[in-house]
Amino acid sequence: MIPSAADATLQARAAAFDIVRDVLRKSLPFDDSFDAHPGLAGLEPRDRGFTRMLCATVLRRLGQMDAVILAALDNPGQPKALVHDLLRLGAAQLLFLGTPAHAAVDTTVALADRVGAGPYKGLINAVLRRLAREGAAQVERQDAGRLNTPDWLWLSWRQAYGTARTRAIVNAHLGEAPLDITVKGDPAPWAEPLDARLLPTGTLRRWTGGAVTELPGFAEGEWWVQDLAASLPVKVMGDLAGRRVFDLCAAPGGKTAQLTARGAQVTALDRSAKRLERVTANLTRLSLTAEVVTADAALWTPDAPADAVLLDAPCTATGAIRRHPDVARLKSPEDVAKLSKAQARLLAHAVDLVRPGGLLVYCTCSIQPEEGEQRIDHLLSQDSRVERAPITADELGGLAEVVNERGEIRALPGMLADLGGIDGFFVARLRRVG
Repeated sequence: MIPSAADATLQARAAAFDIVRDVLRKSLPFDDSFDAHPGLAGLEPRDRGFTRMLCATVLRRLGQMDAVILAALDNPGQPKALVHDLLRLGAAQLLFLGTPAHAAVDTTVALADRVGAGPYKGLINAVLRRLAREGAAQVERQDAGRLNTPDWLWLSWRQAYGTARTRAIVNAHLGEAPLDITVKGDPAPWAEPLDARLLPTGTLRRWTGGAVTELPGFAEGEWWVQDLAASLPVKVMGDLAGRRVFDLCAAPGGKTAQLTARGAQVTALDRSAKRLERVTANLTRLSLTAEVVTADAALWTPDAPADAVLLDAPCTATGAIRRHPDVARLKSPEDVAKLSKAQARLLAHAVDLVRPGGLLVYCTCSIQPEEGEQRIDHLLSQDSRVERAPITADELGGLAEVVNERGEIRALPGMLADLGGIDGFFVARLRRVG
């Protein structure tokens, strides 16, 4: 049964309340909570889209909203968690989503009854009405990028990249990322049908909205969604036609599709059988074929080495915060240390999987040096069987800004602003000495 407009409005906000609490109180990934929420199943696409936007805004602007909420409270100190999260939903609508004040306040007060915060309706009403009057002026005076960035991330980026570059990173996180598309064949003919811009690397970039599955060419398997940065590792692997390639940690499969579309004989490996189901589904839609193997890439031993290995290692994903704002709330320095050790093990074993003369491409969507440059330095200091094979800007359509002096891709949010930006990413290309 389709809910009435009023019911759908409240149901969308109730779902947002649950999802925000899942992320902030239970440390669950945003996408997992959103996809599994039963309250979204009966909603129209517009209402589901509102729920996603509301959640993302709360997570992206959390520091700013908490500052104005605490300033609006008569009694100092943190409010009750239930109340705090309701106020965050109301503040996001008032201050960042352009929701009319009466609608933002009334629906949040109504939601308080629904989630067991009825005794606090008066407080919620008073605080939100004060934010409706005074909040916009306060937001204007805020240092938005700094407020929304956890201290440990700010300090680590400032140490690695300096204050100016760090400010560019955190300011890039304030905006929504565009939709990037990789086409199986020639991308140029698809620019107009998809209302997209053709970037120098061949990625199509689309700013207008709409359901991805309804866009021209999706059902026919002509393209897949893949961020510009994530498309770069395969682009630096040279001529792949007929070559045997191992795609380690392959899920969700964008790079597997790239490799296969370029004529490689691909083995896509991941330790998660469930995640590999998505790889298989994507390949089926795209009419592409690859061998799919469930195994731990740090232990797997094939019958023969490959011409090239792509290791897209598990990481903290701190380069993808503009697409996944929950990352800033879920990750910690302890995650960096833990994942760095796992990456070192994967890299060491990946060398064994490449034939002499073959290529090993290592990448992460992290902007922590411990998960990028430091991993390569450590490997090269420990294993004389590999050497750098420097990447050049010419291989990337001339995008010199994302290539560092070591011949690695070090993309950072805030770079390529004239093209609409880029996610943070690290890519190193090595050659097995033979």
